[in-house]
Amino acid sequence: MKPSLRTVATVDAARATVVLVGGHEGGGDVALEPLPEQGPLLRASSARQHLQVAVQQALDTTDLPVCVVPMTLGRDPRLVADSARTLLGLSGSVEPGRIVLADPFGSSTLLTGWLRVAVAGAAAVAGQPSATDLAVVLTAKAANPFDDAELFRIAHLVKVQESVPWVEVALHGGDPNPAEVVDRCRKLGARQITTIPADFEPPTKTPLPGVTDHGPLLSPATISGMLATRIAGALLKLTRHDDGITTSLDADHHQGHGGDAWREPDPNAG
Repeated sequence: MKPSLRTVATVDAARATVVLVGGHEGGGDVALEPLPEQGPLLRASSARQHLQVAVQQALDTTDLPVCVVPMTLGRDPRLVADSARTLLGLSGSVEPGRIVLADPFGSSTLLTGWLRVAVAGAAAVAGQPSATDLAVVLTAKAANPFDDAELFRIAHLVKVQESVPWVEVALHGGDPNPAEVVDRCRKLGARQITTIPADFEPPTKTPLPGVTDHGPLLSPATISGMLATRIAGALLKLTRHDDGITTSLDADHHQGHGGDAWREPDPNAG
């Protein structure tokens, strides 16, 4: 017999099988250091089918609770909501306490802080040039209008702090693209240009000529430390009979993605 919620919460509350689920920010493939206190680590490149397969594999291979962590830095609320909806469908066929959804890895506030630190670091490497000497380009994969706009908002918050260089945004596969932004920065007088990934992606292997990469945004040790915090928080909530799923179903409702709040389907509806 598999453990009940009481057994999971009181006997093995510090351990779980961890499933990282990624979205357009690349968190599913992120490099990290081992999580020695946890059970097996699985990855899903997206929510829904990929996540369902990974969680089912975890349920079939261990009696530990399965802790799913949405790997967003704060610009993918749809990943959180889709993960919750996927897990809601799975949780009905297992005993309570087997599946728990952790809080998202990051938030827009944390991402703003991480980028501020990275921009300051890039300025230090460049020798503390004036704002017109150094342009820092924050890069990310193009996603959707709402999440892309959030990066522009965050970039504005980064560059309004004191003593930071010139900050721009470029979207891989979107508008404006990195080549366009770099060209504009040069025409406007930038003598040095540095790119910083505003997602989990590693620095590009083929940087644009004359452009330096200052990345990745977070080190594997930093990522592992944040993951440990998220997992511990999720398992603590599980001891209080809170699996984190229901509260995350509408994570994208007030984030500009539009649409009505999520409702459980009516089995009597035609």
